[in-house]
Amino acid sequence: MGKVLVVVDFQKDFVDGALGFPGAKALEEGIAALVEEYVKKDWPVVFTLDTHGPDYLSTREGKHLPVSHCQKSSQGWRLYGKLERYMEEDHPHVYLAPKFAFGAQNYSFLGEYQPTEITLAGVVTNMCVIANAVILQTAFPNAEVVIDGRLCGSFDPILHGKALDVMEGMQMKVLR
Repeated sequence: MGKVLVVVDFQKDFVDGALGFPGAKALEEGIAALVEEYVKKDWPVVFTLDTHGPDYLSTREGKHLPVSHCQKSSQGWRLYGKLERYMEEDHPHVYLAPKFAFGAQNYSFLGEYQPTEITLAGVVTNMCVIANAVILQTAFPNAEVVIDGRLCGSFDPILHGKALDVMEGMQMKVLR
């Protein structure tokens, strides 16, 4: 039936907060423009939200990445910059999808849209972007999964490139 946009974890803690990295801020304009395009056309937009509790440092992930971040309802948990308004405004086809691990646990709500193309943008390419891309490709095997590599970023440019290569090798369309 149509196109879906998934913006992965473009939250304050990943842009200029606890896990912010050079280059993340530069993604804002392009991601915001892409979101506006989808909203104007009434195409679904999903914002994944990395979401942790006060016990984060005692979790498996917290033991491997011992930096408290994206604690639910904190400022660092909120969407970054121009995108933050989507947490307050009501748009009929915009979804907030809290997730408690690298990949969102459930995208079944997108089934009603019968996606034929799913585009991903956001951060971190070699962690959460790739995890969500694999989940979406598995959940919607007939949809074209598109990774807008120009609108993805990582704290490690080498891992960013390798993740794009892996996703391309998995038959996803990668825009560079």
